Amino acid sequence: MKLLPLFLRKPIEAVYERRLAATLVGLPRPQHVGIMVDGNRRWARKAGHTDVREGYRAGGAKVTTFLGWCTAAGIEHVTLFMLSDDNLGRPAEELGPLIEVIEETVRDITAEGRDWEVRAIGSLDMLPGTSARVLKEATAATTGRGGLKVDVAVGYGGRREIVDAVKSAFEEHIAAGGDPAELVAQFGIDDISRHLYSPVADHTDFIIRTSGEQRLSGFLLWQSAYAEMHWVDCYWPAFRHVDFLRALRSYANRERRFGK
Repeated sequence: MKLLPLFLRKPIEAVYERRLAATLVGLPRPQHVGIMVDGNRRWARKAGHTDVREGYRAGGAKVTTFLGWCTAAGIEHVTLFMLSDDNLGRPAEELGPLIEVIEETVRDITAEGRDWEVRAIGSLDMLPGTSARVLKEATAATTGRGGLKVDVAVGYGGRREIVDAVKSAFEEHIAAGGDPAELVAQFGIDDISRHLYSPVADHTDFIIRTSGEQRLSGFLLWQSAYAEMHWVDCYWPAFRHVDFLRALRSYANRERRFGK
C-alpha cells in the first residue's frame, strides 16, 4: 500500500497522537528516564548528507524538544547519554564537531527562561580544550531552578563512575579521620549510591535507546539494576513525540516486581 501524502498523513498522525496521549492519563509514569541518543551519524548518511555534523546538529536540536515532552509528561529526571568515555578516542576531526554540538545544546537547554536544572556528569576533565569549563559554567547557572532535573552525560562511562564512586567514598572517609579498614568492613551499596556523579540518580526507572541497537554500552550501569528497557528502531534525530508516547505506554503496561 502506498504511503499517504504528507498533507493527509500529518493530520491523521496528530489525531492518533492525541488519542494515544489520552490513554496514558492516570497510568504509571517513570520518574527517571535515561535516553541514549544514538544514530545521529547514520541518520545524516541516510538523509543524504556528506557531512555527519548535520546529524549531530539535528540530534542536538531534538534534545530540547525531547525535554519539553518529558516536562509535559510529568517526568522528574532525565539523563541524556551524549558522549561516552570510549567516544573520546575518536579522531579529532570527528570528535571536535560532536563536542561543539554538545556545547551548543547545553547552552540552549540552560538558557535563561528554561525551567530545567541541568548538570554535566562524566569524566569532564578528559574533554579536550575548554569544553569542561564551558559545560560547568553553563550548567552552574541553572542551580536551584527546580523543574525537570537533567543530567547530560559527557565523557561518561558506567564502570568509570562506579570506580570513581568507590574512590570518593574512601577519600571522604579518610579526610574525616576514619580508618580505611573500618570502611572496608562496613562498605555497602549506599556508600556507592551516595557518591555517584549525580546524587539524585541512584536508580533509573526507564531507559530508551534509539537506532535499533539493544545494549547499554556502559550507560548507568549501577542505576539501571531494575530499569525497564525500551529499544526504538529510528535514529535519534527522527525520534517523534508518538515514539515517546509509545515508550511510555510500554512502560505503563509492565509489571515491575524488583526481584520479588
